[in-house]
Amino acid sequence: MQLTDSKIPEKRYFRIGEVSALTSIESYVLRYWETEFPKIKPARSSSGQRLYKRRDIETILQIKDLLYQKKFTIAGAKKHLQQEKASKPSDDDSQRLMLEQVREELITIRDLLNK
Repeated sequence: MQLTDSKIPEKRYFRIGEVSALTSIESYVLRYWETEFPKIKPARSSSGQRLYKRRDIETILQIKDLLYQKKFTIAGAKKHLQQEKASKPSDDDSQRLMLEQVREELITIRDLLNK
């Protein structure tokens, strides 16, 4: 059974055992992928345990698909992810654009109210 983004539980953080169970990927493989794919960056708890975010799990599922289904090599998957990142705007760019649009709309509303 393939896990989809919509089937990832609504939680803020997931421990490595939970991620392993959700993705059907062994913990040691997840730890290795962290060293190979900079996009996977789990936070650490005060006791040093890895805490993955939903975004990390989505990336892990994408990497799993690239490696196991599409038969990419690790190097090929890295390159694919880098090209994908370069081709789409970052979250910061998207947020900045949205804020600029909201600002312009607010200025228009202000100007209409001041007439």
